[in-house]
Amino acid sequence: QKEDVEVTLLPAGHCPGSVMFLFEGENGTVLYTGDFRLAKGEAARMELLHSGTRVKDIQSVYLDTTFCDPKFYHIPSREECLKGILELVRSWISLTRNHVVWLNCKAAYGYEYLFINLSEELGIKVHMNKLDMFRNMPEILYHVTTDQHTQIHACRHPRDDDCFRWNRLPCGMTCQNGTALHLIIIKPSTMWFGERIK
Repeated sequence: QKEDVEVTLLPAGHCPGSVMFLFEGENGTVLYTGDFRLAKGEAARMELLHSGTRVKDIQSVYLDTTFCDPKFYHIPSREECLKGILELVRSWISLTRNHVVWLNCKAAYGYEYLFINLSEELGIKVHMNKLDMFRNMPEILYHVTTDQHTQIHACRHPRDDDCFRWNRLPCGMTCQNGTALHLIIIKPSTMWFGERIK
């Protein structure tokens, strides 16, 4: 038996290109989320979830997400996280030119919001090993660089943890102008919130 099904891809806000799938057919409408990160109110502004002035009647939602667990009782908004990171980075790098920050980003994608906002707010580009992964996202290229001589790094190394006993960055940088670096590490991770109790 054949049935026509209309499939609509909706932005999931998780990382560039991430989508949710809305399936609509004779037997009803189903939303499959996958990993997503939507701020309050964002779904209400998605026109494709609406039919005229009302929300589409969705019979089933498949919520496939890492954080569908009661232990993640509160995950702060991106804005709250950005504000905290900005305060920390700004206060650290303002001490001297040799005070640098390493953003220990485990995944290749999904941190673009952080890189762009740090760069815009602080006027400093974020160092990365290579930029080819962003060739289809030209808007981020204004905010990242392969030049190591910056105070914010998101460079990667296969054995990242080996670097920090010697106070050097994964890219191998240990000093600027002959002076040793003062390094702090920020690990942007939602998983942290699941390890904390109320």
